[in-house]
Amino acid sequence: MKAFKRTLTALLAGAMLAAGALTFASCGSGKEKINIWTSGEDYRNEFYLSSLKKQFPDYDITLEYMSSSGIAAKVTEEGEDCSCDIILSEEYGYLEKCEPYLAELTDFDYSPFLDELVPASRKYTPELKNGGCVILNPQVLADKGLAKPTSYEDLLDPSFKDLVSMPDPSSSGTGYMFLRQLTNEWGEDKAFEYFEKLTDNVLQYTSSGSGPVNALKQGEVAVGLGMTSQAVTEIKDGVKLEIVFFEEGSPFSVYGNAVLADSAEREEVMEVFNYLSTTLCKEDNGLYFPDQIFKDYIPEVEGFPTGIKYGNMSNDTESEKERLLQRWTFS
Repeated sequence: MKAFKRTLTALLAGAMLAAGALTFASCGSGKEKINIWTSGEDYRNEFYLSSLKKQFPDYDITLEYMSSSGIAAKVTEEGEDCSCDIILSEEYGYLEKCEPYLAELTDFDYSPFLDELVPASRKYTPELKNGGCVILNPQVLADKGLAKPTSYEDLLDPSFKDLVSMPDPSSSGTGYMFLRQLTNEWGEDKAFEYFEKLTDNVLQYTSSGSGPVNALKQGEVAVGLGMTSQAVTEIKDGVKLEIVFFEEGSPFSVYGNAVLADSAEREEVMEVFNYLSTTLCKEDNGLYFPDQIFKDYIPEVEGFPTGIKYGNMSNDTESEKERLLQRWTFS
């Protein structure tokens, strides 16, 4: 009799759990989960996530920030078992490193984009052109009695001790583009000699490209090597910063979006990816990163510098990047 009661109790408990599971699923637990990894800035991540949730209310979409190098390292480490579905706003060099685990985007329409930005592999799509600049905090310069720098050489003055911030090239695509440009402009040995000297004045090599602007906002440094778009956004929000370009011009890098190979088999993932890489990409271009990436669309953003001279970014390959970063020992 006791055995019968135990069996009956177990059956009833199982039935209740099953009913509960059905009720829970009907309340939303059955939503398709889509995981996105991004190296984008906070304000852009908020834009993307809110737009996606509005467009796809029936999907459970998560967006997780990582550094550019962190995304590449995690994708290559996890390989075919990667927990990510979509990579958003990742530097091309790192995407090239991830290519063995990315889907071929054979059905994606690349024709609206500038031809020079379309990757030969067709495994990722252009998302933005990220230009760099030298950003100043005029108040800190005034407080320290320093003149505005007009060249990279000026930043080596001992008066700028601990007053310069730069992203770490080994973890940030923004940091690497400054290293890549000056290597091209000056030659490798001269560029590395420069950064060895500059390190004496660098308060911190930040892990992400946003770091220098954040340090400038806090008044911790007078000069930051950072992203033009981020500086413009902060200036529009009332932060007292100034953008300058030295003789070498603006370094830049191209960022893109990709889908993990296994995830491309899921219709809902491709639906989100295509919306990200067309509609939202164009909106983002007009709101935050107005450097031209579309053939028929040149956005105008209030306060964004015009007539920018872009620097020499040739030989920007993954193998060359790995070689240069092996030599980088300053951060």
